[in-house]
Amino acid sequence: MIRQIASGAALAALLASGALAFQAMPASAPASVATTSPLPDTQALFESYVRTDKTPGIVGAFGAGDLPTVFVSAGRIADEATAPAAGPDSLWRVYSMTKPITALAAMMLIEQGKIGLDQPVSDFIPAFKTMRVQISPDSLASKPAASPITIRQLLTHTAGLGYTIITRGPLLDAYEKAGITPFTADAKSEAKMRLTRPKTLEDFANTVATLPLIAEPGTKWSYSIGLDVMGRVIEVASGMPFDRFLQTRIFTPLGMTSTYFTVPGSEAKRLATGYVWVGDGRVPLDRGASSVFLQPPSFPYGGAGLVSSARDYDRFTHLLQDGGALDGVRLVKPETAALMMSNLLPPGVTYTSVSGATGGTAGGAATMGYGAGGSVTLVDVPGGAHKGTYAWGGAAGTIFWVDPVRRFRGTVMVNYLPSDKWPIRSDVAKALRTDLARYR
Repeated sequence: MIRQIASGAALAALLASGALAFQAMPASAPASVATTSPLPDTQALFESYVRTDKTPGIVGAFGAGDLPTVFVSAGRIADEATAPAAGPDSLWRVYSMTKPITALAAMMLIEQGKIGLDQPVSDFIPAFKTMRVQISPDSLASKPAASPITIRQLLTHTAGLGYTIITRGPLLDAYEKAGITPFTADAKSEAKMRLTRPKTLEDFANTVATLPLIAEPGTKWSYSIGLDVMGRVIEVASGMPFDRFLQTRIFTPLGMTSTYFTVPGSEAKRLATGYVWVGDGRVPLDRGASSVFLQPPSFPYGGAGLVSSARDYDRFTHLLQDGGALDGVRLVKPETAALMMSNLLPPGVTYTSVSGATGGTAGGAATMGYGAGGSVTLVDVPGGAHKGTYAWGGAAGTIFWVDPVRRFRGTVMVNYLPSDKWPIRSDVAKALRTDLARYR
């Protein structure tokens, strides 16, 4: 995860020195017009990523307290020389950074008493009432689960559910055969997956319930489709489609006008091309102008389905930083936001980290726990993250963090697979620490 830097007060001073000047810049202004960046080392890092062809473009959003957000950008949203400059309103596939947004929706319903944190999922999806657990990873042979799956377990990847990017063996084959593939990458693979993928979120959740779990509920942390299943719980508990709930209860109130499950054709010009690294070469996987994200998904994927901008995602992280309210709009109480960003793992379960290629936060049980849809740093790490920092990332390289105690946050957008092709997390952390050192 991003290694955070000394103090919120120092970062606030750093950002305040140049935030107002940056706010006056056009949203699409390329990095080269920024002559007085308050984050010169971060700006230089971004430009080096473009110059050395690690990515066509990159955008960061950094904020402290309620000062204006500072946006740092370099390059373009695609390799072509005619592509638009990357900027705060460019659109990026955020993949697993969808999970914290789904988690916030769940926390809103928990606060309203429509969902209980430790309530059985089967109260909302009856098919989950009789779950079974694999006896061995080498076989689909199973036994009845000892306890029901709960909402907490969906939110924290401790339900025992699988994931095609993690699961192996016969269960992976069963997931793929049943179409339990809630993500979109490119038109070719999407056409193949749609042949078997359920057509609705309800059918998806009911199909998941027919497959065995990898472990007893509440006994193991394993990255999963838990937040995708959570989308179905949200629509049952709220009485409205999951995507409509996000739009009407989160995106519209927060002014997140550039966050989509389906990018409108009129906005395709803002959508970055998605790339994949094959050896030492970067190959276009999903061009913005003809992107598969311009077409509706099979159903809204609560685990990895959204496209967003740095400006929009900063609105979301700013809300969390400020305890559930932003610009006079309150979505959750401070105690609910704090609960979301606290360690919610069941007793006896520890966070065991995740492959860097997934975009998730690396860490271990000694320093890291897991909240609702994102990792939580449990202790101050010397030279690293502060206690209470909530974070995650996406499979195409995007990352974010929120430090609600010191009230600062960051979001970085790129779009290439695998996400760990370059050490963007540690590189950004080092540049930010250098920038901050000027103000100590």
